[in-house]
Amino acid sequence: MPIKRLLVLTTLCVAAALPATAQVPVQANPDHAALLASPDARLAANKRLVYDFWREVFEGGHMELVDKYLSEGYIQHNPTVPTGRAGFVGVFSQFAKPKPIQDRVRAPVVAITAEGDLVVLSFARTGNDPKDPQKKYSTTWFDMFRIEGGKIAEHWDPATP
Repeated sequence: MPIKRLLVLTTLCVAAALPATAQVPVQANPDHAALLASPDARLAANKRLVYDFWREVFEGGHMELVDKYLSEGYIQHNPTVPTGRAGFVGVFSQFAKPKPIQDRVRAPVVAITAEGDLVVLSFARTGNDPKDPQKKYSTTWFDMFRIEGGKIAEHWDPATP
């Protein structure tokens, strides 16, 4: 094998073995109506319930609407928020001030997925690189909800204490 060809092959092998450092940024989907659609009416209703909760209560800060969306025995798996509807209101009332309710979620929604009684909202998120705070990285945040009796009964996300 000629030396030039061997060098090219070696360079390609070394490059393939290196970790990829270029990242494809997470992109939001601007078509929320398409994300909410489903041929299954129950799944579409569950998506709409979670979506409306997110924009009216979570983003809108309207704690007076919590009864419409969360079951009394709401189970919370985020370690910074207590379980129960009252626990949710207690935490979020401290900093969520009511604002005009938008007709769509303001957060950069990537996907809304529904299966059975579960709905997952995925969001584009940017963070500071822990190795270099001057740099940013793109990632995805997930919130998963379980619906029971037409209300949100349980919530999961990747939050840490």
